[in-house]
Amino acid sequence: MSDIRVVLIEDHDLTRVGLRTALQQRDGIQVVGEAPNATEGLRILKSAQPDVAVVDIGLPDMDGIELTRQFREGAVEGDPATKILILTMHDNEDAVLSAFAAGADSYCMKDVSIDKLIEALHVTHEGNAWIDPAIARIVLSQSRKVPEVTVPAETKTIAADAGQPEEYEQILEAYPLTERELEVLELIVAGCSNAAIAEKLYITVGTVKTHVRNILNKLCADDRTQAAVRALRSGLVE
Repeated sequence: MSDIRVVLIEDHDLTRVGLRTALQQRDGIQVVGEAPNATEGLRILKSAQPDVAVVDIGLPDMDGIELTRQFREGAVEGDPATKILILTMHDNEDAVLSAFAAGADSYCMKDVSIDKLIEALHVTHEGNAWIDPAIARIVLSQSRKVPEVTVPAETKTIAADAGQPEEYEQILEAYPLTERELEVLELIVAGCSNAAIAEKLYITVGTVKTHVRNILNKLCADDRTQAAVRALRSGLVE
């Protein structure tokens, strides 16, 4: 399997250098570019066309959300397959929802451990959203207040997730989750990749994929993020 090609867009030199050093020490990750501001970051996204861009929200010339929006809208020609992982200290509702609405694929706090960041990169590269459990709860809480908030077609509707808790109860009565599926679901909500879930539960990745597929079917969810939100909403995961 080829390395995940990563670009870092972060204005704090020490943070950026620290991230680059930590990531380069891990197998399967290749840092192919970095930038201290949004303007240079957009240029690097165009030239390097990375698999995943780690973008800080608090950039000096343009915030990371606007950078993400411009990139997704095609203001800068780049690889549309590039995933955007927002890395920030902001965990308020506006910042989280704005990031997803702009087209971010994942949202990660800056105080995350390097191991969790590596997980986030792998999950994001695989085409799934990675969100901290605390952030998932923020999205869930805000979804009840702002039903009209949606994200672009590149990602899934999160705040506008349809359905009420009673509907989930009816679904789960008809198609109850097994004990193992509940364990897998808890780890999905925690942001674990399939490989991490397999390691924690001492099962194969293939078995994890089967469980994930069953969970998505039973929760009528399109992807892992929607399953996580519905799990929290229905009380399956606290």
